[in-house]
Amino acid sequence: MLSHSFKLLFPVYFICFLSLVTLAGINMRYFWLQFSWIILGTLVIIAFWRFDLRSIINDRLFIVLFYFLSLLLLLIAFFLFSPIRSVRGWISLGFFNFQPVELSKLSLILFFAYFFAKKHIGIARISNIIIPFFIFLIPAAVVLKQPDLGSVLVMFGIWIGFLLTSGLRLKHLFFGSAILIFGFCLAWFSFLANYQKERIIGVFYPESDPLGVNYNVIQSKIAIGSSGFFGKGFKQGSQVQLGFLPESHNDFIFAALSEEWGLIGGFSVITTFFLLCVEIIYVGRRLALNNFDRFFCLGSALVLIIHFFINTGSATGFSPVIGLPFPFLSYGGSNLLTNFSIVAIVNAIALRSS
Repeated sequence: MLSHSFKLLFPVYFICFLSLVTLAGINMRYFWLQFSWIILGTLVIIAFWRFDLRSIINDRLFIVLFYFLSLLLLLIAFFLFSPIRSVRGWISLGFFNFQPVELSKLSLILFFAYFFAKKHIGIARISNIIIPFFIFLIPAAVVLKQPDLGSVLVMFGIWIGFLLTSGLRLKHLFFGSAILIFGFCLAWFSFLANYQKERIIGVFYPESDPLGVNYNVIQSKIAIGSSGFFGKGFKQGSQVQLGFLPESHNDFIFAALSEEWGLIGGFSVITTFFLLCVEIIYVGRRLALNNFDRFFCLGSALVLIIHFFINTGSATGFSPVIGLPFPFLSYGGSNLLTNFSIVAIVNAIALRSS
């Protein structure tokens, strides 16, 4: 099963390499911090490789405690720490900032994997739909108040994805779609801030307010569109180097990478990312020995794919800019370490499948 381990880890480290190259061209401080988190993530992979920790993570008591711990950290970040970029979702420990919502995403994958592994046969029962909904809703309500709409959408996608992969019937999907439409209308008129509404509207009117709500996306499109086939070269991207592209190390790192390395660089990172997701799904469908492992792998692929589509969609104008990182590419320790933990668990499943 070492071949499957290689198929999992090579894409991860190749994307991390592209991340470091891009960050080195933006700011060396980001480079060294990202490199430190990659080393820490590697230690997590080694820990799951050397020791079979799956007996811990699929234990009901651990899953419940981990869920409530992540919820507690969300509340601590919201009530006790100052906002960063207008979001009360960070725990600042002086030498680094930690975003507990990333732990909440992992806790939902673990919780739903355990729940649906036991209940997927009776998924049509309303209780097996409502209980996971409230498991998602409690942390999502806190995250929405921070406000962090992007993470709420990821958490919602995790819940919906698990329902779909559990064999939900078509009539329930229609019912769920009606609830989704109602929930969106309720959020639009009751919860979403004006700037969030403006970002959603900006997707449909990309040329409006070029110095306001659509500024970031316009600069991102310029960076990608002007790169050509081979790009402008290392530290030669005008949008990045002259400071026109905001958040080039995080939300718009795909645009920064594309500007310097062109179509080749953008295509390479997208292809590698999808090879990683395909391998995670393969491990879940073909190598996993129990339902918990299968659901965990499918949930892991789901959360990575949601992040990818929203991040690249933001960079190209196909989705609102809501601040979700590109997995393993964007700068940020919380998300990077969580993603390494996900891959470490999937890798342990692959290694011990025979």
